[in-house]
Amino acid sequence: MSFSESPIVRRKSRQIMVGDVPVGGDAPISVQSMTNTPTSDVDATVAQIESIQQAGADIVRVSVPSLAEADAFGEIRKRVSVPLVADIHFDHKIALRVADLGVDCLRINPGNISREDRLREVIAKAKDLNIPIRIGVNAGSLGRDLLRKYGEPTAEAMVESAMRNVDRLDKYDFQNFKVSVKASEIFMAQAAYRDLAKRIEQPLHLGITEAGGLRSGTVKSAIGLGALLLDGIGDTIRISLAADPAEEARVAWSMLRSLRLRSKGINFIACPSCSRQNFDVISTVNALEARLEDITVPMDVSIIGCIVNGPGEAKLSDYGLTGGSPANLVYLDGVPDHKIKQENLVDQLEAEIRAKAAAKEAQMAIDAEQIIARG
Repeated sequence: MSFSESPIVRRKSRQIMVGDVPVGGDAPISVQSMTNTPTSDVDATVAQIESIQQAGADIVRVSVPSLAEADAFGEIRKRVSVPLVADIHFDHKIALRVADLGVDCLRINPGNISREDRLREVIAKAKDLNIPIRIGVNAGSLGRDLLRKYGEPTAEAMVESAMRNVDRLDKYDFQNFKVSVKASEIFMAQAAYRDLAKRIEQPLHLGITEAGGLRSGTVKSAIGLGALLLDGIGDTIRISLAADPAEEARVAWSMLRSLRLRSKGINFIACPSCSRQNFDVISTVNALEARLEDITVPMDVSIIGCIVNGPGEAKLSDYGLTGGSPANLVYLDGVPDHKIKQENLVDQLEAEIRAKAAAKEAQMAIDAEQIIARG
């Protein structure tokens, strides 16, 4: 196994399509986020979707609580290119309306549509237009009968809720769906996902719901979802943060890069710094992360303040910087290349990393053409 390959063996699942994004099967784990603007404010919602997409989301979910907002959703759908999931509860007419307006996936809980004829109508529409459904079970909104049976939200209660809804779709021979069983308590969520993964073949949408703010929610999600991803469970992922939704996509990408499950953009390797550092590592890395967010070429960039660990990390990086005196040593593709001084260090690094990214992108294009030519 090469250093860039992931040792994770993923669970085998049925593949569905959310717009032009494959979910499940051998497809990469897709990244999702959700808007928090009023859906009725079309301009604001479109702007936020574009921001989320730029941050790396493959799919974006939009809440559609009323028929009026369903019409707004239709206008939003016309103005963005990323696949959209409509989040719908209770009113089946909203699901029917957004289906006709070009939705790419319906997020519903079939149990919230109590009348069988109405659920049948939604499923028929989804079948006709080849629209997948996400069954979304949440520990905070389990049915009263399940709460009476189990006494409180539990992993078992969530799985039972999910399987009831799976059975309702199976009744109409509808297999074009994915499932989530989310909880804010990580052990409950993990247990539910592990159990469900053994019961169905459909894709699993991972999430720790209501995880918290940017820092605490990132930590909770990394622990809760990282353990599942390490075991090969999960086909699409949403990090739920009380923060800018674009941050959810960035955190998800950081998790997937760390597990070598997807490669996009720069993977920064940086030391926490100490008195041996020959430049200000922390401010340098923070500045580079902000400046280089737009780079999508997969790259490892190491920024290490001294020669203790710097050369070792740089030898495994596309671009590596090892702090030194009177100048710092730059490695390209693991080989010492040249030195740069402290003056205007961030500007120099940004320019050189961008040049390296452009060169790597050009080489990747050449390699792809050669593979195609060989047949």
